[in-house]
Amino acid sequence: MRSPSSTTRSSRTVTPWATTICSLDGGSIPTTTSGLALTIDATLDALTDADTVIVPGFARGPAPVRALAALTLAYRRGARIASICTGAFALAQAGLLDGRRATTHWVHAEALAREHPRVTVDANALYIDEGQVLTSAGLAAGLDMCLYLVGRDHGQAEAIQRARHMVTPLHRAGGQAQFIPAGTDTGDDDLAAVTAWANANLHLPITVADLAKQGVVSTRTLHRTFRNRFGMSPQAWLTQQRLRAACTLLEDVEITIDEIARRTGLGTATNLRNHFHRAFATTPTAYRRAFTP
Repeated sequence: MRSPSSTTRSSRTVTPWATTICSLDGGSIPTTTSGLALTIDATLDALTDADTVIVPGFARGPAPVRALAALTLAYRRGARIASICTGAFALAQAGLLDGRRATTHWVHAEALAREHPRVTVDANALYIDEGQVLTSAGLAAGLDMCLYLVGRDHGQAEAIQRARHMVTPLHRAGGQAQFIPAGTDTGDDDLAAVTAWANANLHLPITVADLAKQGVVSTRTLHRTFRNRFGMSPQAWLTQQRLRAACTLLEDVEITIDEIARRTGLGTATNLRNHFHRAFATTPTAYRRAFTP
């Protein structure tokens, strides 16, 4: 991996954990985004006695065989294995996610599910605890997972103290879905015109028949195509797009909740709140507070 793995060992005398950053062969490693170099403490040998191994995000592609072997050996001897963002691909390549639920950044979730069909990918979760194996979404979700691990290992008081020190909430409401921009799913060539029309007319009371008419197909064919492409019915997809549009509008504090409900075709503020809570496990007002200055 281009990005290093970090290993964590228990230490009750000095700090809750002693942390070691390791890579394939040690040495300084530049990060893929900023170019800043990381000082590496050790080689993969550090995984032989680590209690927890955290794999950070890395450039997608085949992970080094030696790294996968080290992860597998660490897992087999009982080490806890966790990943941040695309680090989940390394865990999947090592077979550690087979038969398990897992998550990664929503941009990469479809690829993870496609490349590793034995993994049940949840693109909405911020992090998932499957016991010995944990996965998390993007960078901030990695912090969420790490605070969760602090709480699990050393109690909530310690986790709260760490969260205060980092000036971050101990637990963020909702999942990844609230961060996905409206109109992200455009579909393939057969659906492009349908999804584009729908996203441009969310204020209308659109029916499945209306969508089928735009695609010049039967409603049965439309249902099958949406299931194959998006894994959901046309109506469920439409509700998802309305909610994503609502998220975008909520970032403008001048627009009232009632007006957002009208513009997105959700009708009333009450209906918007109900759908919002079911989809994101939070409220429109809480979302607005989190995403506006």
